[in-house]
Amino acid sequence: MSSSSAGVAARRAAAQRRRSIVARRRRRVRRTLLTLGGLALTLVVVLFAAPLFEKAYEHLTLPLEHEDIIVQQAREKGLDPALVAAVIYAETKFDARTSSAGAEGLMQILPATAEFLARRSGATSFTVADLSSPQVNITYGCYYLRYLLDMYGGNKMLALAAYNAGQTNVDNWIAEARARGHALTINEIPFPETRDYVARVLSAQRRYRATYSSDLGYG
Repeated sequence: MSSSSAGVAARRAAAQRRRSIVARRRRRVRRTLLTLGGLALTLVVVLFAAPLFEKAYEHLTLPLEHEDIIVQQAREKGLDPALVAAVIYAETKFDARTSSAGAEGLMQILPATAEFLARRSGATSFTVADLSSPQVNITYGCYYLRYLLDMYGGNKMLALAAYNAGQTNVDNWIAEARARGHALTINEIPFPETRDYVARVLSAQRRYRATYSSDLGYG
């Protein structure tokens, strides 16, 4: 091969290498752009979809049913609908049942309590079987909550403690706290179950207000 032919071949080889290098760089740039575009699209989807997923998760973990009855009875009894929903959530998570202690329905009303409330409210045709009805159960549960709030001067912590542990226990705890020179606090409730119950209801009340504002008549 002559020197001129060798020079031409070398130049062609060099040009081919340059074209190959340029082509590889272009492919890398395209892959990088595609990757960045995919990441950007994913980020946009996450930013827009996250609130929807969060709301769906909240609805799964914080159920709400019979909101029409809850709102109606809460208004009639001067209660916060979110508080009523929170009590139902703490009692049964909206899965009505009979407890081992014999408490019935969504708000876990004991038959003896229901009969006391029936007499107090002037009901004439009440039977324990009526507590299986969401309308009746929520009505009596709201009546009982209102009664307890009135008994304890509107103190929600004491009313909820009495709903869970009974008035006799709460009255004894109040008397013991007074003997020590102060009002009963949630941390002084001697029953761990009742302390936890009060805390769960108060926490759930805030969550129901935030999650179901429109359903519960706030919006």
